[in-house]
Amino acid sequence: MLSSELLGFPAGARVLIVNCDDFGMRRGINVAVVEAIEGGIGSSCSLMVPCPGAGEAMQLLRERPGIPFGIHLTLVCEAEREGAWGPVASKGRVGSLLDEAGELFSPGRCDELLGRARIEEVEVEFRAQVEVVLEAGLVPTHLDWHCLADGGREDIFELTLALAGEYGLAVRVWGEAGRRRVRGLPVTDNDFLDSFSLGLDGKAARYARLLRELPVGLSEWAVHPGVGDAESRVVEPGGWRVRQTDHEFLMSTEARELLREEGVFVIDYRGVQEWWSGSRRPGGR
Repeated sequence: MLSSELLGFPAGARVLIVNCDDFGMRRGINVAVVEAIEGGIGSSCSLMVPCPGAGEAMQLLRERPGIPFGIHLTLVCEAEREGAWGPVASKGRVGSLLDEAGELFSPGRCDELLGRARIEEVEVEFRAQVEVVLEAGLVPTHLDWHCLADGGREDIFELTLALAGEYGLAVRVWGEAGRRRVRGLPVTDNDFLDSFSLGLDGKAARYARLLRELPVGLSEWAVHPGVGDAESRVVEPGGWRVRQTDHEFLMSTEARELLREEGVFVIDYRGVQEWWSGSRRPGGR
């Protein structure tokens, strides 16, 4: 059975999660994410707890309890130009997650990180990030990972599943091995889209085509909206245009009209979370 059907949609329905990643990275991203969800086609977001804009992002979530969000579990930092962010846990407790300078690894060095990270220290950091959110009085829907597809390593994936079970959350799962591991729970039925994989030329037309050709079942887009402000142009010269063009399409009249014309159901992770937590499974609690 397709995940869309598990979630209560009829056979043949096309269902889409439009999740705005990197919420909390900095102010220009926070602004764009809120706009994309409140005024565009964004349906949920993922919060990066270690980042400099996380405090503002959590305040925005407190002021807007209707915005569904997950936790974008973060073990890497790509923001050298704006000052590197570090782990939430004390560095002395997570030494295997740090590079030779005592900082989080950059995305280009993920293989080195995964080759040395001790799973017990990954758990310390992941728990610290989740607890910050809970202590702020916020209620997330799911866990996913920043820059690490399905956690990047089997034991990290399994750890995340265990944490999700403990905290009553869903997990974003999109690799084939991961989908087999959680068979019977709703995860994406189709190819997962990371907006950083799309070229900038003709991007709006590509998005429009993807909506028209969206397959039956549950799909997920991980989008990365940003407003393209002066700070973003300085600190992210290679990525700010990706974020700005994402934001433009998510906010466009064309996107809203296409969803209506194509009959695509846009959802967030709340229904998925109910299945993962057991409350909607047959015989569930």
